[in-house]
Amino acid sequence: MSTHDPSGPQPEGGGEQPSFDKQPPQPGGGTPEDRPSEPYGHPPADGSHERPGAYGGTYGGPSYGQAPYGQSPYGQDTTGYGTPGGGPVPGMPPLGSWPNRILARLIDYALVQVVAVLIVLPFASLGDRSGSAGAFWLAGALYLVYEGLMLSRDGQTLGKKAMKVRVAMLSDGNSPTQSAAWTRAAVFVLPAVLCCAGFWWLADGFFGVFDKPYRQCIHDKAAKTVVVTTA
Repeated sequence: MSTHDPSGPQPEGGGEQPSFDKQPPQPGGGTPEDRPSEPYGHPPADGSHERPGAYGGTYGGPSYGQAPYGQSPYGQDTTGYGTPGGGPVPGMPPLGSWPNRILARLIDYALVQVVAVLIVLPFASLGDRSGSAGAFWLAGALYLVYEGLMLSRDGQTLGKKAMKVRVAMLSDGNSPTQSAAWTRAAVFVLPAVLCCAGFWWLADGFFGVFDKPYRQCIHDKAAKTVVVTTA
């Protein structure tokens, strides 16, 4: 039987007796009855279920109205492969068609080859092997510079402008960066000049035919670019 007298003297130091009817402080303030049902506070005002993480990130499921990469919030595939008319990322124009891409290449190649022939012709005869080889090497160098400069400016060469297609960064649809433009041009031109042009260009092109979902050729893969249509 307890003999403690509440009216007796208090412990030294003037401290208060602990109260057993007090609840410990709750995270976020308030008592368990008036705390929100969300374990970490009310959800954000935009309706999402993501909450700030301990190290600056977020965790939790995607918010309502958002969709996985390659789909719109309404379930439409925007990859350009599953649904005709869709682009690689939401908001990007549709992928460029193969006929337009091939014709754009042919236009560019013809323009550069004509310039190369006009430069070489006064110094060598195209009838002999050295003259034709010189024209091809010069055309390759001109094509590399021409494509690198044009693509880094706005993603279009003259052939692409004529066929209404352009090169875009796969990540966001913007014009290629300087690095991406020159990488794309180099991967397309240098193997052809150094080894066997016909074989390399066929292999490069067929790689894009079977690539899904973005129809990227090898030079697109190297530069992380994609070809889309323009208005």
